[in-house]
Amino acid sequence: MGVVIFIVIILFVVGGLLILLRSANSHKVPPNVKSQPYSDDEDD
Repeated sequence: MGVVIFIVIILFVVGGLLILLRSANSHKVPPNVKSQPYSDDEDD
């Protein structure tokens, strides 16, 4: 019984890590995108 619980825990951990890696890799900014200054950044 303990082995089954251990395997289930390992599967949840590995699945969570894969989901985190997939979501982290999908939100990269393309290299040709340049940052735009905010209109409030003017120092008067």
